[in-house]
Amino acid sequence: MTEAWGPDDDEPRRHSGPVRIRVPAKINLHLGVGPLRSDGYHELNTVYHAISLFDELTARQGDTLALTMEGEGAGTLALDESNLIIRAARALAARCRVPAHARLHLRKSIPLAAGLAGGSADAAATLIACDLLWGTGMSRDELAEVGASLGSDVPFLLHGGTALGTGHGESVSPILARPTTWHWVVALADGGLSTPEVYAKLDALRESPFPPKALAGADELMGALRQRDPAVLGAALGNDLQPATLALRPDLAAVLDAGTEAGALAALVSGSGPTCVFLAADAGHAERMAATLNDAGVCRDALTARGPMPGARMV
Repeated sequence: MTEAWGPDDDEPRRHSGPVRIRVPAKINLHLGVGPLRSDGYHELNTVYHAISLFDELTARQGDTLALTMEGEGAGTLALDESNLIIRAARALAARCRVPAHARLHLRKSIPLAAGLAGGSADAAATLIACDLLWGTGMSRDELAEVGASLGSDVPFLLHGGTALGTGHGESVSPILARPTTWHWVVALADGGLSTPEVYAKLDALRESPFPPKALAGADELMGALRQRDPAVLGAALGNDLQPATLALRPDLAAVLDAGTEAGALAALVSGSGPTCVFLAADAGHAERMAATLNDAGVCRDALTARGPMPGARMV
């Protein structure tokens, strides 16, 4: 009999056949960036939100560790030891003292270097897939410990939903609020942005004569989530990295302006960019905004999405 993760189950069960995992992208509803720490990371105070843009990873038994892919980034994304999928599989195998043997295939829809945590999402999917394939019996929290060594966003993408991230983003606490679906338009850009470059640019801007104003804490944002009013949420969104991203990619200002003119309740850069996201009042409003942005030709593609979504799960 095939067994799998239950929707709210924190105990993994063995799976004998191929394992297919779907994992969402994330946006940051609030991204407060503190000063650079001695360990090379910035102290973060962020609110993560998982949205309905997904990658899928399939894991099968194998005699070695191999990765293939299709979709976004095919032919561009390295499939060698530098890939977060390979690194995640090896990290789990080392933690559990099992051979790192699996045939992994990625169907990628989350763009590369887009501020949507696609690489971290794929690492989270790999940890779940290989745990089930190898029967290693790790809990979600234990997998999150492994994930934190791979990237700050990985622990959140194992859990999904909406959550507060602290430390350098790896310490995740779910935000309790009445169930509400929020509707978004995601404007994808040509090319990507290096996250370290964006953080370095923010550090430089903060040393300039006219530094950008830093966000306050996330309390206002968390209160807005509980009110379930899109207009209230829109007024509370913010991203400390946005000035740095716009300094590196001035063309994104036109995307943000176009979304605002199309009626967005809020417009902001997602994470380190270059993806821009827009809050809609409802699903129909999101569809109309996406059509307007696509007609305007200011982005590679404008997609509708909703959130929050669960984290990496078997499908």
